[in-house]
Amino acid sequence: MGSTRHAILAEGLRKRYGGTQALAGFDLAVPEGTVCGLLGPNGAGKTTAVRILTTLLRPDAGHARVAGFDVVRQAEQVRFRIGLVGQHAALDEVLSGRQNLVMFGRLYHLGAAAARRRADELLERFDLAGTGDKPVSGYSGGMRRRLDLAASLILAPPVLFLDEPTTGLDPRGRGEVWQAVASLVAAGTTVLLTTQYLEEADRLAGRIHVMEAGRVIAEGTPEELKSLIGGDRIEVVVRDAGDVATAAAVAERVAGARPDRDDDRRRVSVPVRDRVAALTAVASALQEAGLPIEDIALRRPTLDEVFLHLTGHTAESAGSSGPMGPAEPSAAEGTAA
Repeated sequence: MGSTRHAILAEGLRKRYGGTQALAGFDLAVPEGTVCGLLGPNGAGKTTAVRILTTLLRPDAGHARVAGFDVVRQAEQVRFRIGLVGQHAALDEVLSGRQNLVMFGRLYHLGAAAARRRADELLERFDLAGTGDKPVSGYSGGMRRRLDLAASLILAPPVLFLDEPTTGLDPRGRGEVWQAVASLVAAGTTVLLTTQYLEEADRLAGRIHVMEAGRVIAEGTPEELKSLIGGDRIEVVVRDAGDVATAAAVAERVAGARPDRDDDRRRVSVPVRDRVAALTAVASALQEAGLPIEDIALRRPTLDEVFLHLTGHTAESAGSSGPMGPAEPSAAEGTAA
């Protein structure tokens, strides 16, 4: 892989924490001016990869370049060309939004007047000018995340790392952050996004890399990944959880394809070709089998189904600790440059 067209380039990254192999040959290439989504279950290595790419952690093997600079040998140059937004806003609750941005500007060695000008520019850009003089303690979750994004852009870095930036936000706040990210990319910023919200990756990322056990196991555009499990699908929701296995067997027999099961949601999803004929046939077979059905519908596959197909976990279950193994150490929270 060449480095001339890529804002982020990693080859063969490895990292071990004691007896846990966090990265086991991680490769990544992100073209300039794009959004790359990094998905994977808890402990897959996403946060470790971000920590290495942002110079917060040294790899045991392999190498990586960000904005054209080696993350180990040229760490200082990398830091001045990146922004990092962690899972929690790194803001002073007592200060106003404007005061927070001026403070970050001064920390980045801007003069007092330049820091104030940059704060005003960013407040306007992120639609916070009207609340810039109010204490952050009174901001909503979405406003805090937008302010945190603004703080990460004090030096207008060409590469921005977003490590689960909308965790804990309500749908409105998540939408506000999505809009802000989209505007950054439109202006030429390259974004690496780690998230456990499949809708978020589908909405923002032009290309997605799915991780498991410390390496990338699949990559492509959202549509390319969805094509891995076929085109149209029939989705069946049974009334009783005990009927999921039977419904899956009926769907597989009629459609001639292996279905995906989600026992917790009492859902079976199977790929089909002749969508209308298959829907009629599956519905009739389920009725003949005497299975009470809450819903049956035709639709396109989702990234959640791709995630389940590739990793064996739903995105929702992947967000919790447990059978997927220990969670990796979390990335440093807040903003870095």
